[in-house]
Amino acid sequence: MSELTLVVGSKNFSSWSLRPYLALAHTGQPFREVLVPLDTPETAALIAMHSPSGRVPVLKHGDTVVWDSLSICEYLAEAFPDAKLWPEDRATRAMARSVTSEMHSGFTALRTNLPMDISARKTVPGVDAPGVHADIARIQGLWAGCRERYGKGGPFLFGAFSIADAFYAPVITRFVTYGVPFRPENVPYRDAVLGLPAMIKWTEAAQGEPPLARYR
Repeated sequence: MSELTLVVGSKNFSSWSLRPYLALAHTGQPFREVLVPLDTPETAALIAMHSPSGRVPVLKHGDTVVWDSLSICEYLAEAFPDAKLWPEDRATRAMARSVTSEMHSGFTALRTNLPMDISARKTVPGVDAPGVHADIARIQGLWAGCRERYGKGGPFLFGAFSIADAFYAPVITRFVTYGVPFRPENVPYRDAVLGLPAMIKWTEAAQGEPPLARYR
C-alpha cells in the first residue's frame, strides 16, 4: 500500500490542518506527518516543497497529491470506505455534507475574530465584533439540531464520527479558548470531540508549540 503523508501547519493555530488530521486518524491507516511551523521566515519555502497551492494541509498518497481540507477528507472517504467518514444513508449524508460545506465556506466573522489558539484561555473584543454572535448562535443551533435528529447512534453530530465532526472540531476549541458558553445540550458533543484520542494527541502537541511571531 502506498505511504500516506499529511503535511500540516502549527497545531496550535492551523484549524485547516486539524480537520483532515482527525479524518485520517479515524481511518486507522498508518501515516507520516510533516509539520511546518507557521509565521517563520522559512514557512513559505517549506510549504512550497509539498504544496502546489502554497498552503497547508496537503495529503500525499503515493503519487497522488491532494490539497484543501475538504478535498483531502473527500479523498479519504473514497480511498478508505470502511472508515465510513460519511453517513451511509443518502439523505443523512447530504445533510452531513451540507453542514460541513457551511463550515468550509462560511462563518467568516467567527473565524476572523476568534482565531484558533488551542493552548490559550482569553477573552478578546472579537467576541463582540459584527457577525460573531450570529455565527455562534447558528453553529450552536446546528449542532443541537443535528444531534436531535441524527445523533441517536452515538455522541457525534450524525451518531458516529464523520467528516462533519472533523470540520467543527476547531470551532469547539475556539469556544473553549474564548470562553464562549456551550448550550447545555451541546456539552456532551463538545466532550466527545475533545475526548477523541487523535484530538487529545493533537492538543498535547499544540500546547508545546511556541507562539506565532505576531503574538510574541
